[in-house]
Amino acid sequence: MKDNAQAMVMASFAADSLALGAHWIYNTNVIDRKVGRVEKLLKPIVKSWHPTKERGEFTHYGDQTLVLLESVARRGQFDIDDFAAAWRRFFKDYDGYIDKSTTATLENFAAGKAPLEAGADSEETGATDLGGAARIAPLGYLYRNDPDRFLDAARRQTIMTHNHPVTIASALFFAHVAISVLGGESPVAAIRTAAGRPYENAPIAEWVNQGLDSIADDTRKTIIEFGQMCEIEASFPATIHLIAKYENDLRAALIENVMAGGDSSARGLMTGMVLGAYLGPAAIPGDWLADLKARGRITALLAEIDRQAQPPDA
Repeated sequence: MKDNAQAMVMASFAADSLALGAHWIYNTNVIDRKVGRVEKLLKPIVKSWHPTKERGEFTHYGDQTLVLLESVARRGQFDIDDFAAAWRRFFKDYDGYIDKSTTATLENFAAGKAPLEAGADSEETGATDLGGAARIAPLGYLYRNDPDRFLDAARRQTIMTHNHPVTIASALFFAHVAISVLGGESPVAAIRTAAGRPYENAPIAEWVNQGLDSIADDTRKTIIEFGQMCEIEASFPATIHLIAKYENDLRAALIENVMAGGDSSARGLMTGMVLGAYLGPAAIPGDWLADLKARGRITALLAEIDRQAQPPDA
């Protein structure tokens, strides 16, 4: 399980970095013309949402996922107060894109709200964006042998910035899927099982069915029809489509995700997490890993988590 758990985290980060080059380009003709087929990590085009980023770096979603990984490695557990403090420090002088949910959360922190009270809580402030739930791979690694703690940590880390029922439910759903896949279940089987669980105020089963019913269809066309935007009502079924259609081909899943345009980062973080957990390290292209600037840092943090998990006399 450990190798696949490591791949779960690394594939999630690699997916975000692969998305960086064409992130939030909604016109797929522009992707084809100005970026080309995205089969390797790329620097964003000049006029983009991430002009300060270089090839092999992360979008603001991936950056926050790394802040979470650093926090759990430092503490040896998920500590919402530590994560909140680190997250706030990170954005104090951040030279990158700051989205609506981040802005709202920072304002709420500045007003004195606690971590579980500070999150954006409306569609207008981005609270229903999948990106808030998509950071959870580090928690899956930390609590791979303790599903209940993984689920609780996934819920709380999401609430901190995206305090909305559909986003919280989405985090719990994909945490259930990751747990089952690490336990040996196939992604599609895990998706079907997780869809049968109750989720408060979120039509999870409906979105799952939409995604599964589309697996025979063209990915770009399907994601455009679902909607390329950040909101979960579009990005959730699109992510199910990617996982199910490319269940045995992580590379193809993540490339086709980027080529479909829009918020490819959030979809990629979730897709990479699940397929990395299923297919293991060999499924992640070596050139992606070689170009991933934070690869060494991520590897060291995972090792630190493992070190802290060992008994004192081990």
